[in-house]
Amino acid sequence: MERRIIGAAALEVGAVGLGCMPMNWAYTASQQNGERSLRTVHAALDRGSTLLDTADMYGPFTNELLLGRVLRERRSEAFVSTKCGLLVGDQHIVANGRPGYVKRACDASLRRLQTDVIDLYQLHRADPEVPVEETWGAMAELVTAGKVRALGLCAVGARAPRRSGARVHDGTIRQLERVQQVFPVSAVEAELSVWSPEALDALLPWCEARGVGFLAAMPLGNGFLTGTLTPGQGFEPQDVRARHPRFTAEVMAANQPVVAGLRRVAERHGDCTTPAQVALAWVLGRGRHVVPVPGAKRERWAVENAGADGVRLTDADLAEIAGLPPARESWE
Repeated sequence: MERRIIGAAALEVGAVGLGCMPMNWAYTASQQNGERSLRTVHAALDRGSTLLDTADMYGPFTNELLLGRVLRERRSEAFVSTKCGLLVGDQHIVANGRPGYVKRACDASLRRLQTDVIDLYQLHRADPEVPVEETWGAMAELVTAGKVRALGLCAVGARAPRRSGARVHDGTIRQLERVQQVFPVSAVEAELSVWSPEALDALLPWCEARGVGFLAAMPLGNGFLTGTLTPGQGFEPQDVRARHPRFTAEVMAANQPVVAGLRRVAERHGDCTTPAQVALAWVLGRGRHVVPVPGAKRERWAVENAGADGVRLTDADLAEIAGLPPARESWE
C-alpha cells in the first residue's frame, strides 16, 4: 500500500486506515464479536492499513482493550491513534479537558493498549469549561514525557448553526489556530466523503497550507456509500443511524442516486471494484495529506477498503462524481 506522511512530525502511515469504533461502539451491537474484530485488525495490518483509530470512550474502554491484544504481538507494524476528552455516562456524554484528567486518561489508554507510546493523541472534544490552550498544554507535556509522539484535534460532529451563514468548520479552525500557538497540530480528524464534502471548503485547505495531516472520518457515509444498505431496513436502537437524518427510509431512498453513480464508476473499473472503493479513492484524491479512516468490524470489509488504494479515478470518473446530487437530510 502507498505510504503517506502527515504532520510536521513526519508520521508515516498506510494510505487507508482502519476505524475501529464499530467493533465496540455506536453501530449494531448484535454484530459485535471480539474474535472476529481481532481478525479484522490483523487483516488490515496485513494489507498495509497501519493507522488504527480508536478512543477511550469507545465501549467505553473495550475498543482500546481489544486493540491492545493485537498490539501486544504487532506493535511495530501499527500506527496507533486514540483520543481523550469525552466521558460516557448513563445516557449522556460530557467533555472533560482538565489537565489532570487528560494525563490520567493517557496513562490509562497506554495500559489498555499495552504500549509505552501513543503515536497520535487526539482531543476528542474541547471542554467548554476549560480553555482549550490549557488542555492542549497538558497534552503537549505528554509529548515531552515520551508518552505521545504527536497531537491531533478531532472535529467529527462539528456543525455550524443552521441558517447562521457560518461554514461548518469555522469554529474548528478558530480552535486550531489557538492550540497551534501552544504546540504544533499534526493531524485533524473530520468527516469527509462524497456525500459530506464540507471539509473541502475551508478545513482541508487550512490543513494543507500548514502541513497538517487530515484523517477523513466516515468516508463511506456511515456505510451508505457501500451500497449494501436497504432503505427501510431499520437499525438497532443503539445504532447511531437510527437517529441520523440521512437514514430514514424516505431519505435513504431519495439518496440512492448517489450510490448508483458510484456503482457506475466502479463498473468501469472492472468486476472486482466496488462502490465503497470508488468512494474511498475519491477521498484519497483530495490530497497527499489525506488518509481515509473507514470503520469496519468484519475482515472482508477491511480487505476491500484497503484495496481502494489501487483504484485510480479518471477525469471522467471525477466529473461523474462531481455531478451527483447532494445528499438529502430528513429535515429538508
